[in-house]
Amino acid sequence: MSVLIILIAASIIVAAGFLIAFIWSVKNGQYDDDYTPSVRMLFDSTIPQKQESAKTTSTKEKLTNNN
Repeated sequence: MSVLIILIAASIIVAAGFLIAFIWSVKNGQYDDDYTPSVRMLFDSTIPQKQESAKTTSTKEKLTNNN
């Protein structure tokens, strides 16, 4: 029977720890923006390879034309 009391006390301590962590994260703004992370992967943040090679080619042509 004493083991049951220890387990209940331990579960209450763990639950209180999770509650404190949740309240702390809400106060620090962890859950303020829940829309942007879900659509961030839809935006392309890199230059496609074709455009990048065209830029380097035009730069090389400019350098050779100036010399």
